[in-house]
Amino acid sequence: MKFSESWLREWVNPSISRQELSDQLTMAGLEVDAVDAVAKEFNGVVVGHVVECGQHPDADKLQVTKIDVGAEELLDIVCGAANCRQGIKVAVAVVGAVLPGDFKIKKAKLRGQPSFGMLCSYSELGIDIESDGIMELPSDAVIGTDIRKLLQLDDVTIDVDLTANRADCLGIAGLAREVAVLNRMNAFEPSWNSVEATIEDKVNVKLIEPKACPRYLSRVIKGIDVSAKTPLWMQEKLRRSGVRSIDPIVDVTNFVLLEYGQPMHAFDAAKVSGDIQVRFGTGKEKLMLLDGNEITVPSDTLVIADDSGSIALAGIFGGEATGVTSQTKDIILECAFFSRLSVMGKARQLGLHTDASHRFERGVDPEIQYKVMDRASRLILDICGGQAGEVVESAELSLLPQSINLSLRRTKLDSTLGHYVSDTDVVEILEKLGFDVVINPKGWDVVTRTYRFDMAIEEDLIEEIARIYGYNNIPNTAPRADLIMSDHKESNLSLRKVRQTFVARGYHEAITYSFVDPKLQELIHPEQKSMVLPHPISSEMSVMRLSMFTGLLTTVAHNQKRQQGRVRLFETGLRFVPDETAESGVRQQEMLGAVITGMTSDEHWSIEAKTVDFFDLKGDLEAIIGLTAADSEFTFRPSQHDALHPGQSAEILRNDRVIGFIGTVHPNLEKPFGLNGRTIVFEVELEALLQIELPSAQTVSKFPANRRDIAVVIDETISADNVIDSIRKVGDNQLVGVNLFDVYQGKGVEAGKKSLAIALTLQDTTRTLEEKEITEQVNSIVSVLKTEFNASLRD
Repeated sequence: MKFSESWLREWVNPSISRQELSDQLTMAGLEVDAVDAVAKEFNGVVVGHVVECGQHPDADKLQVTKIDVGAEELLDIVCGAANCRQGIKVAVAVVGAVLPGDFKIKKAKLRGQPSFGMLCSYSELGIDIESDGIMELPSDAVIGTDIRKLLQLDDVTIDVDLTANRADCLGIAGLAREVAVLNRMNAFEPSWNSVEATIEDKVNVKLIEPKACPRYLSRVIKGIDVSAKTPLWMQEKLRRSGVRSIDPIVDVTNFVLLEYGQPMHAFDAAKVSGDIQVRFGTGKEKLMLLDGNEITVPSDTLVIADDSGSIALAGIFGGEATGVTSQTKDIILECAFFSRLSVMGKARQLGLHTDASHRFERGVDPEIQYKVMDRASRLILDICGGQAGEVVESAELSLLPQSINLSLRRTKLDSTLGHYVSDTDVVEILEKLGFDVVINPKGWDVVTRTYRFDMAIEEDLIEEIARIYGYNNIPNTAPRADLIMSDHKESNLSLRKVRQTFVARGYHEAITYSFVDPKLQELIHPEQKSMVLPHPISSEMSVMRLSMFTGLLTTVAHNQKRQQGRVRLFETGLRFVPDETAESGVRQQEMLGAVITGMTSDEHWSIEAKTVDFFDLKGDLEAIIGLTAADSEFTFRPSQHDALHPGQSAEILRNDRVIGFIGTVHPNLEKPFGLNGRTIVFEVELEALLQIELPSAQTVSKFPANRRDIAVVIDETISADNVIDSIRKVGDNQLVGVNLFDVYQGKGVEAGKKSLAIALTLQDTTRTLEEKEITEQVNSIVSVLKTEFNASLRD
């Protein structure tokens, strides 16, 4: 939107400089792109009256004039402009004047005739107006008046880049309203005498598409003089807004467009056949536009039509057949409200973009049509004469956009802005914007205006208050960033770290439902009661899980059926065990489960193909246990579980408390679950697993360590873990390492027995151990093993 500063200040004139005005508009969200002078720098140019104008005696194209500029004597000036004639007022650059480009006016002789000045055209004064000759000034211009003052050339054009939601500022009225509220003052509209109907002529309008055009006003004006000259003040306002003056009728419609943001159009009444219709195109009819291009009107494009067919694209462009020409005597003025959706995108679809479509696409005030029609009628009658008929309205008022009722809460305003704006300021800002405001206990009830299409929710009102109050007036307050120490204890193992360890070892995390098939769960836990859902999704998902086994095994089968032979999954989640002593009769425990099946690794020529077994999963679980730094607290003990293979299952203990089970899935479960091949699974209480043994610093011995290997023969039924635990208990602080490095059964070892090769590492932090001490320690260990396990040294 381009406009002149002087035009804006006719509506509202705050006591701020030009720069301050531009900054104020920009900070209010109406970004000022450019501020340009309306004319180049010059001086010494005044209003002159052509007293005499005669032919130059020695040049056919030159005239000799006598010009009255208010001085004691008339000035002799030679002029070559064809439109120079006696009696007109002109712009005269007197001797000593400096024109744009540092061109100085001096006394001169042209073909023998003295010339004491120069009659100027618009271009010679650096004014961007096309003209065929010198400037012709209004007849009431006072002789001797400085041209810069007469035409207000110490003015600038301000180009504002408006966002699509601010269609209300596509006119001086909207911009003035913004400046007024920003400076807490009132804007003043121009006044005029309302036009009363003096003739009975009228044109009826049929709204065939009222949703697209809820209101259409028309008025006949007869007996106009299109040859009348558009007033200079209007030409200048148009020019400074980037609009070229054409004829008084077009100039007036463009003027009110810039003034109020409401597009209008004028038809030559003699070329309109019958009543006006507002309808959609047929998709076949042709229309010659005012720019000379012929189009086929699409069927989804709204048109203005008469009995002969389309005469204009509604809200976009007029048609050439009914356009105003120099022979026009009677016109039909149109002022309508077209819905945004009926115009949006239609101009671009036809390769057009007009001032009218630009505004209708963004939204026009639906309550302004009568005012704009009266304003344009008065201007046309004052400039072109004629007589006006009554304003004919065709409307579906219920389809027009309405004001919106919004509530603004004080708490919401304060929390959003982070700053307190007083009640007085809030009410004043909203009322200056034209809204109706009523105070309520929680804040304000606000009724918006139809010209503010962007007001829809409470946050829109808050944005308006912040914008008008001034972002610069809201103090910069550093955001609070209170640091709260993590409540994660160092003695707790992070579940994230557990997940990362599983993923690093080739597992994928599974997430299964907490409700499972009761038939499958009964196979895993045949003697344990399940919690039944009162309203299950299906019969196959009607009980809550008692362990992670059901979901994991079902997921393995799902993957195997989709040609995934190697499956490695882990999952964390709750199990739900009925317990009358627990809250709500159910004990919820967070569990960690994992399952593997298929080959130990992906197929590769350098790796031996091997099916997974119990120890593969046990090794992965021990890697997780290793994260606790408390390996010695965990033990595995052979045990029986209904879901696991006898002889290939064990219970998992921590400090002698059972926390889970591990083993190969029982062969009887493979078919019901749809499993293919050996499947190993474990489940452990997550809480018991996530407790870390905190490290403690110990002195690193600088004295040599001594290793002694012993091989003891024991019954094959005795666990090696029990043997190692006994050795650790016997050894004192000097026994720093116990490692089982070989188990042997066969030749040289009695049947039913096994040989355990154990490495003992002894070391002291204060001295070097003597051989005698080492031997005594080893003998003591062998003696205890003999007593507890009937062990003997192997020869």
